[in-house]
Amino acid sequence: MLKRYRPTSAGIRFRKTLVRENTTGNKSTPLKSLTFPLNGAAGRSNGRISSRHRQRGHKMHYRLVDFKRDKRDIPAKVASIEHDPNRGASIALLHYADGEKRYILAPQGLSVGAQVVSGEKSELKPGNALPMSKIPLGMEIHNVELSPGRGGQMARGAGNSAVIMAKEGIYVNLKLPSGEVKRVLDVCYATIGALGNLDLRNARAGKAGRKRHMGGRPHIRGVAHANPSDHPHGGSYKDNGIGMSSPKSPWGWKTRGKKTRSRNRTNKYLVKDRRIK
Repeated sequence: MLKRYRPTSAGIRFRKTLVRENTTGNKSTPLKSLTFPLNGAAGRSNGRISSRHRQRGHKMHYRLVDFKRDKRDIPAKVASIEHDPNRGASIALLHYADGEKRYILAPQGLSVGAQVVSGEKSELKPGNALPMSKIPLGMEIHNVELSPGRGGQMARGAGNSAVIMAKEGIYVNLKLPSGEVKRVLDVCYATIGALGNLDLRNARAGKAGRKRHMGGRPHIRGVAHANPSDHPHGGSYKDNGIGMSSPKSPWGWKTRGKKTRSRNRTNKYLVKDRRIK
């Protein structure tokens, strides 16, 4: 559900924020043993820019989320459902029967006091993790593994889920949120249910300052640069497009249409490309 504001200022005239109705407890104090502060520059790897238009923003603590779900056949109780500033989906704090505590991604329908478990004999309830060989066709799942024991890597965003379309031998055909269909080994684990906070994609910050607090930096178009030395699209070509046959990055690399997927690694298990309607 989205919250709209009375336009008492220009900064909140178009602001729309997500109301997380299932969030419980004190949102500002996560479990200390499962958090650590985020330090250093954002969007950089060894000092070089790896993700443009990013900054550290407001101080945040990273929550250690259990994507592997490797505590087999040990029941856990949902103690709280909390907001995670590092991701769109909410997270749930689990108290296991042996005393251990872990965070997991919170799917729709998971409430405080519910019991979840990971294992081959688990029930088909939201929050339970099973190998995909034990999950029936047409069921929504999230946090899907690509390799057994590596941990969930697919369908982890707010409102996302994958659907089991078919089972062929030791493989399962999965329809991903992008519309792509991939083959994955049926021994890989996945969690039942679709993730919450679907309306997050419709939220609006309302002003540039709030986006800066959230870790964004200004993004200027290439043709808006005055000189070609600043960007290949810059200069006197603005009236006639970009002045070249294909778009370029600030460093002169071809962009927008250039295929970057490694054919040998990812196309091997591709059933249907997301670009083919």
